[in-house]
Amino acid sequence: MEYAFKLDFKVRDYECDIQGIVNNGVYQNYLEHARHEYLLASGVDFAALARNKINLVVVRAELDYKTPLQSGDEFWVGLNTRQSSKVRFEFLQDIYRRADNRLVMKAKIIGTSINERGRPFLPEEIAGLFGAD
Repeated sequence: MEYAFKLDFKVRDYECDIQGIVNNGVYQNYLEHARHEYLLASGVDFAALARNKINLVVVRAELDYKTPLQSGDEFWVGLNTRQSSKVRFEFLQDIYRRADNRLVMKAKIIGTSINERGRPFLPEEIAGLFGAD
């Protein structure tokens, strides 16, 4: 699969649980970091949006765990985006272990933007990323 953005990572010891594998909650951190880096690479500053009272929020996360990562594993996150409604967008993200290019996780993160009144909308700053008019 082709990805609009890819980011490399390495598992750190403290991210693993007593079983010696990456704790399931840590994968959300990997996915979020990849999304933020994608936005920055695309000219969208997540923090600047928040300062302007535009908050990008996750409304749903679908995570399909396929195989675990262990301490020291190198891996990468691939990311694509699409608009799913007038005010919602999706980050389609996959995690692959570098050593054997094995699929570790498939994720669909659904988000929206919230204005200062708490209403969902799609601001101009990000509309182009998701194919909006």
